[in-house]
Amino acid sequence: MKAYVITILDEPKSVESAKKCIKSGKRHGVNVEMWPGITPKDNPVQLFEEKGLPTRRFENSVYSRYENCLSAFLSHRSLWEECLRTKTETLILEHDAFFVDSIKQPLFYNKIISLGKPSYGKYNTPRTFGSNPLTSKAYFPGAHAYIMSPAGAKLALNKSLSNAMPTDLFFNVQNFEFLQEYYPWPVEVRETFTTIQKVEGSLAKHMYNEEYEIV
Repeated sequence: MKAYVITILDEPKSVESAKKCIKSGKRHGVNVEMWPGITPKDNPVQLFEEKGLPTRRFENSVYSRYENCLSAFLSHRSLWEECLRTKTETLILEHDAFFVDSIKQPLFYNKIISLGKPSYGKYNTPRTFGSNPLTSKAYFPGAHAYIMSPAGAKLALNKSLSNAMPTDLFFNVQNFEFLQEYYPWPVEVRETFTTIQKVEGSLAKHMYNEEYEIV
């Protein structure tokens, strides 16, 4: 398995956060590498057009900044492409992901499984340990930590051509009825800032406080 943390390389806060993710992964037996994230400077609107991806589900959001959210989706999608290209099981992490436990092996799952503790809003707790059907929400409770097989990557790439949307919402049980999550969650969010959300999108975050920054 390969493990990557999406990092905005020209944003010191992102690099610092990613280093903490890498360090926490090492403590729990996971070798995590930085993966350069796409940013608004890369002209994500043009990239969406070149890749034939629809933008309608990103537009006019009261919760997130348009080009930032497009960039985040493209960052994740670039790792789906890498997963499929290398035919290698891939753990995808966001820069604020933090390991609190090891990933139990063997990890039995069907194509795509979330490992992340819900980071915002209300959620349900799975009733059994190990791999469960997606339980906490009807979509990923944050896209900060998930594993996909090459078969899962292929399905995600194909679905994105017709139904691209913010990454956590994209991984929902209507798009992918087989989605799972692992409990107890071995990865949680440790965040003090966001590069995507507006204030309205940050208020529901469990770690939001008066010192929280919108970068």
